Amino acid sequence: MQRSALYHDGNRRLQDEFDSRRIADRLEAVNLRTVFSDRDRQFIENAAFFFLATADGEGQPNVSHKGGMPGFVRVVGPAELAYPDYDGNGMFVSLGNVAVNPRVGLLFIDFERPRRLIVHAEASFSRDDPLLPLTVGAQMIVRLRANAIYPNCPRYIPKMRFVEPSLYAPRAGEAPVEPAWKSFPEFKDAVHPRQKTASGD
Repeated sequence: MQRSALYHDGNRRLQDEFDSRRIADRLEAVNLRTVFSDRDRQFIENAAFFFLATADGEGQPNVSHKGGMPGFVRVVGPAELAYPDYDGNGMFVSLGNVAVNPRVGLLFIDFERPRRLIVHAEASFSRDDPLLPLTVGAQMIVRLRANAIYPNCPRYIPKMRFVEPSLYAPRAGEAPVEPAWKSFPEFKDAVHPRQKTASGD
C-alpha cells in the first residue's frame, strides 16, 4: 500500500474511528500537489499576511503571523517561496526554530472570499540572498522549498473585509515606523538597532 504524504498513524487511528479514511485518501489524491499552480501563485502573491508554524529541536511548537504589503511573499520557483524577514522584536523565535528544525507549515487565508491554502516546506534563511537588495525593509530572506501544497475546507472561516495593510509594513521610499512599545521604559534601553536594508528609493 502506498504511504501517505500527509497522514501518520495518529491521523489514521482517528480516521478509522470516525470512518473517514476514504474521504481523507480522496482529498489527498485530488488536492495534494508539490508544485504551485497559477491559482496558488495569484493567491499567495496577493496575500498581505500568512501564519507560519515552526517547532524547535524538541518539537515545541510555535505559530507566528507574518505580514507585509501584498506581494511580500513571492513564488520564486515551481515549488519555492521567498519572503522577507523584517525588523521585529529581536526574539527570532520562528527563525531560531528553523535553524534547528527546518520543517515548517504555512497557512494562507482569504477572509473576504473564504479560502485557505496550506504549504508544508523546508525553510532556510540568509543575509546574503540575491533578493535582499531588491526587497524593501528585509534584513534577511527566508526561502521555503514546498513538499506538500493543498487547499483546506474554508467552511468555518468568518467573513471579514480587508481594510488596509499594516502601517508598519515596509514601503518603498518611506522611513520605517517604529512601534510604540520600543519606547516604553521597560524596553527602551534594550532595543536592538535596526539593520540597514534596501529602501527602494
